[in-house]
Amino acid sequence: MTFLNRVFSKPSETVLAKRYRATWKGSVLAESTDTVVVEGNQYFPVADVRVQHLRPSDSHTTCHWKGVAGYYDVVVGDNVNRDAAWYYPDPSELAQRIKGRVAFWHGVRVEPVDPS
Repeated sequence: MTFLNRVFSKPSETVLAKRYRATWKGSVLAESTDTVVVEGNQYFPVADVRVQHLRPSDSHTTCHWKGVAGYYDVVVGDNVNRDAAWYYPDPSELAQRIKGRVAFWHGVRVEPVDPS
C-alpha cells in the first residue's frame, strides 16, 4: 500500500452485536446492541441515548474525514460534564454510518454489558 493509499483510504469501522453501556456519575446515558465503532469510539444510535442527560453545547470541531462535530454537555443532577458527548449532524460520505449517533468521552465510561 502506498502512502497516498493509506492517507486516503476509508478508516476502519466495525458494527458490533454486543451490548454496550455509557455511564457517568452512576447514571446510564446510553445502552445498545447497535453501536458502531469508529477510531475506537462506540457510537450509540440516538434512539438508545437517554437524551434527558444531554444539553446542547455551542462547541464544534472539524475532523478531516468525518466532517463537523457538534457537542452536548452531559448532565446528571447538578453535575455537568462539558462537551462530553459528540455527534456528526451531516457527516461526510465516508462517515455516513455514524449519522444519527452519539459518542462519549471526558470520563464517561463506555463498557460492554455482562449478559448474565
